[in-house]
Amino acid sequence: MKTMAMLQRLLSLTTVMLTTTTIAASVPVSGADADPSAPDRIAQDENTPYNGQFIFARLRYRDDNQSLRGFGRFRGRGRDPGWYHDYPYAEYNLMQIFSAITTLKPGSETGNIVSIGDPELHKYPIAYMSEPGFWTMDEQEVENMRSYLQKGGFLIFDDFPDEAWPNFSIQMQRLLPDVQPVVLGPSHEIFHSFFDIDAFERLYYSYRGRPVFVGYFEDNNENKRLLAIANYRNDLGENWEYAARGFEIVDSSNEAFKFGVNYILYGLTH
Repeated sequence: MKTMAMLQRLLSLTTVMLTTTTIAASVPVSGADADPSAPDRIAQDENTPYNGQFIFARLRYRDDNQSLRGFGRFRGRGRDPGWYHDYPYAEYNLMQIFSAITTLKPGSETGNIVSIGDPELHKYPIAYMSEPGFWTMDEQEVENMRSYLQKGGFLIFDDFPDEAWPNFSIQMQRLLPDVQPVVLGPSHEIFHSFFDIDAFERLYYSYRGRPVFVGYFEDNNENKRLLAIANYRNDLGENWEYAARGFEIVDSSNEAFKFGVNYILYGLTH
């Protein structure tokens, strides 16, 4: 693994060419077509009630960040907030793949939306955040998310361009003030919890520069549990969302599913 100094050097790399990809899985996905005018879903009205099964949780945060206003703000389905981006089709397609190739059957096809300050977050072993460049927290939300991690939760940060790093770094410093980010190499066990991922270059380069995976470890000890992973310069959710619609390279979408499946199984077993 590389240190934070190496991360800073990686941030200055220029874009490189995407190398040949390999197909991760041969499971077809047939999710419904996205509706650009689909309204925001209200979590408390439509969440699947807790049933003891694994349910994918998407984190909802208040978008109070003015520093990135205009960047990525009105992409995708028009005026949806950053935390909502790629929902619910990313989750739907990922859960279809997960059900087809593992024996664990999710308790919801599309997952639930959970606010970062909601104590109900503790019922979900894995939580996913889209566009952390817009993520903000009040003190109660900081305490709730920190408690979630301390009690065994695992966070995934995705849809992450260069411009998102400053705000993300500030929020993580508030959340885990004593934990330093570490650049993960392909040898870390999270990349081998189901599929063996030996290189990152097969992913579609969603943003400028090659994808970098940043981890936060319990007690700053790389031999202990990984608390959170950030898909820096990456957007796995975009590949999950469009996998069934032919908008993304098939091999790259399949590669993105490999990461999603590995993340879930790592989070459930650590």
